[in-house]
Amino acid sequence: HVMRFSIISYFKQADEHKFEIAKDMFWKDAEAFRIIGGDLHYFRVHPEYWEDRLLRAKALGLNTIQTYVPWNLHEPRKGQLVFEGIADVVSFLKLCKKLDLLVMLRPGPYICGEWDLGGFPAWLLAEKPAVRLRSSDPAFLHLVERWWGTLLPKMSPLLYSNGGPIIMVQIENEFGSYGDDKAYLHYLVKLARKHLGGDIILYTTDGGTRETLEKGTIRGDTVFSAVDFTTGDDPQPIFKLQKEFNAPGKSPPLSAEFYTGWLTHWGEHIASTDATFTARNLEKIFSLNGSAVLYMVHGGTNFGFYSGANTGANESDYQPDLTSYDYDAPIRESGDVENAKYKALRRVIGKYSAEHLTSVPSDNEKTAYGRIKLDKILFLYDMIDLKDLVDVVESEYPISMEAIGQIFGFVLYASEYTPNINGSVLSIPKVHDRAQVFISCPEDSGKRPMYVGVITRWSNKPIDLPYLKCQSKTSLFILVENMGRLNYGPYLFDKKGVLSSVYLDSSPLYNWKMLPIPFLNLNGGRKINPIIENAKVEFHEGSAKKNKKNKEKLHPEPAFYTGHFKIDKVTDTFISFKGWGKGIAFVNEFNIGRYWPSVGPQCNLYVPAPILREGENTLAILELESRNPDLIVSSVDGPDFTCGLSSSKNRKF
Repeated sequence: HVMRFSIISYFKQADEHKFEIAKDMFWKDAEAFRIIGGDLHYFRVHPEYWEDRLLRAKALGLNTIQTYVPWNLHEPRKGQLVFEGIADVVSFLKLCKKLDLLVMLRPGPYICGEWDLGGFPAWLLAEKPAVRLRSSDPAFLHLVERWWGTLLPKMSPLLYSNGGPIIMVQIENEFGSYGDDKAYLHYLVKLARKHLGGDIILYTTDGGTRETLEKGTIRGDTVFSAVDFTTGDDPQPIFKLQKEFNAPGKSPPLSAEFYTGWLTHWGEHIASTDATFTARNLEKIFSLNGSAVLYMVHGGTNFGFYSGANTGANESDYQPDLTSYDYDAPIRESGDVENAKYKALRRVIGKYSAEHLTSVPSDNEKTAYGRIKLDKILFLYDMIDLKDLVDVVESEYPISMEAIGQIFGFVLYASEYTPNINGSVLSIPKVHDRAQVFISCPEDSGKRPMYVGVITRWSNKPIDLPYLKCQSKTSLFILVENMGRLNYGPYLFDKKGVLSSVYLDSSPLYNWKMLPIPFLNLNGGRKINPIIENAKVEFHEGSAKKNKKNKEKLHPEPAFYTGHFKIDKVTDTFISFKGWGKGIAFVNEFNIGRYWPSVGPQCNLYVPAPILREGENTLAILELESRNPDLIVSSVDGPDFTCGLSSSKNRKF
């Protein structure tokens, strides 16, 4: 059943390496070519596993890898460029070439992808005057030009015509679902041509409706218009519509995102799609002489703080993404391929592939290393002294996380108020994303603040502050967590922190101190996690005495815990946080992501073997709420997405 595009190859005078579009087909070196691709993002896979995952994609029958390039990974702070480690995109692309896999590159500058701020660096939100993302705003275009001026020259030697793997480069991402600023799209095309030349195929991807294609495509011969659509939709009328947005003979049918699964937010049941259904719909595309890119072929993991978020009806209907980006893809988060979806898709691809499929690698070994006993280092508030810390920012009103130079993690907001003997009501009209509120008497410097409650972006209910009999004023502390910036939709300009006045009994509070509390992210550039290390130092210098003096309270209180576990043979594993509340975790100083089993569905965080070592390994966590009473976590040998769930699909946080 192998489809033959044409009896005779399409001949023309061409370079040895040429990838082009003609006769409504793709042509590779003058031979008709079907793209059988899959999204596999280098930034969601440990670099030492890049080849492993690519080989599994190749064994599935893929001939092409599609990947985004997230600007925020490569320029986490303005002017600080990172192209090493997990950000070494050049090495990833060279590896694709070595394995005879072509590449469709998606350099944004917006990528969506369930990635923080859709790939935009959050320092863009602090630019003065404010820039308009995804627009022809000259200030924004200037910053894009500077970024692409760094990135695209690195890509040019890797174009197919130059002997590299890159056959196509995407302009923006599903812009028709967002806006209709054609000047912005034309500017990106001009910029791409400047750095990559006139031969590379530029393409757009938009939903397969007339409205999205009208808004997101650039008609004519300049840019190829690809489509995506819901798995299960009839592809034939969509491919027919696609032709209207391409020049005659320049519209090979391409589903640039064929969804093999779907994303999952915290508080939802894990997304899954039937293997047979998915494979049957892929075959429909192939039977129409179409090409397809599986989104995802391998999802991987949102390590660090990079997981994104969506909104529902309004900006407050906040839906943060899991740390796991398993996506119910055929290659699972830990690389497993021994599953029904991989087998079903491989059977279909085998029918239509022009090449013989390579043998399928066996699943990687995973080990349950058992229980890990944790010790408390100290409470978060035991290491904070707002009088002596140089990073404290003072302002009459609260200001955003980005405005004080913080990108990820937490910010502590502190002020004072005159207490009401009958208690007071605290409200924050706009907080992104989750605020834990504490109060104390200033004269009780040896005591930790008392937990009062939580104010969240999604419920935003005022909370009652009890009366504390202080000598004068009462200290107020608000610890705000950034849970991931929006990556899609009209509210993309998603600053974090306290974004409004804070009201006490309907009157605004003034005179704020703000302390950034950063943690090592995926590409922080520093080997040591400064917060964890500072916590250890403070513990050894005498905080232990303070901890003994103050008995641990039963209410939620942020605290650091560490534990050690020994390994004889290094393999993949998962850390189960069942019985814990909410927090972030580090293994050997690598940020493995956020955990929140009390809400779920994700119970376990994936720990790839390359971050482990023979002998002693260290786990460090910041638990924001309620610790496991036994101070135990467990190393287990598989994922678990059954935490925090009721029979309802409604979110419970």
